[in-house]
Amino acid sequence: MGLLKALVIGMGVLIIAGTVTLVVLVVQRAGGDSSTMPPRALGQPAGTRIVSLASAEGRLAVLVARPDGSERVLMVDARSGRVLGELRAAE
Repeated sequence: MGLLKALVIGMGVLIIAGTVTLVVLVVQRAGGDSSTMPPRALGQPAGTRIVSLASAEGRLAVLVARPDGSERVLMVDARSGRVLGELRAAE
């Protein structure tokens, strides 16, 4: 009787440990690691400063001040870091 009781308790512990492991793995894989983005270059000349950022619908609007004094808004895809377009006030 004591052996049966020990087996039941041992199997209960294994079921709980397996369930916890399964839940942890599902949460890790479903969440992904969206908090980090690989380093990307915006393709601007040296000396360009980022003035401000805004985000909307999976895109980032990056206001940059270039060394020549002009400012531009770069539209960047938030997932890939690729520059989608550029807005300039004047040529």
